[in-house]
Amino acid sequence: MPKLILVRHGQSQWNLENRFTGWWDVDLTEKGVAEATAAGQLLKDRGVLPTYAFTSLQTRAIRTLHLALEAAGRLWIPEIKDWRLNERHYGGLTGLDKAETAAKHGDEQVKIWRRSFDIPPPVLEAGSAFDLATDPRYAGIAIPNTESLKLTIERVLPYWESAILPRLAGGETVIIAAHGNSLRALVKHLSGISDADITDLEIPTGQPIIYEFEGGAPVGERYYLKDA
Repeated sequence: MPKLILVRHGQSQWNLENRFTGWWDVDLTEKGVAEATAAGQLLKDRGVLPTYAFTSLQTRAIRTLHLALEAAGRLWIPEIKDWRLNERHYGGLTGLDKAETAAKHGDEQVKIWRRSFDIPPPVLEAGSAFDLATDPRYAGIAIPNTESLKLTIERVLPYWESAILPRLAGGETVIIAAHGNSLRALVKHLSGISDADITDLEIPTGQPIIYEFEGGAPVGERYYLKDA
């Protein structure tokens, strides 16, 4: 039975520093490297071996994928990188310390920006320190200046339908190494989670989530591989 493996990237440097990251490119910490490697070892130990891989254009997700595949002995499988699996764009919050932002704007406002389904953060101004307009990986892409989870879903799901689901329907075991919000978008869709309830869903770093597929559709509920 084909399986879908979802892995949120290991701890990043800005996770550690408690900063809003979004589309900004930061690397893994030593802990993040260990989490990614452990995820791959778990895949190997449980015999859940991917045959096709997808990830974003962001270093923390790409490195997580490569470390996990190396540990699982599957570094050789085909791999596609696409911006539509990127993290949600945090707009003008990018780079800010979360605690300091809460002290300035209030916990409730920051909770709305972080967790509401359809209210995006303030926009990132053009020419700011975190403007990605000159980043070559995004050449030809209409880079967002902020995103809600709803807007993130609107880019993730069409890519899921057109690029990833056909691989599962064809019998591949697919691994997606991505980000908290791009993976929340997929879990919301696959598990039928409501707009209200998705705000409470947390996806931990480096813990493989499994969906089993049959006939191009998920069978049963998702589970963490460590609990299988």
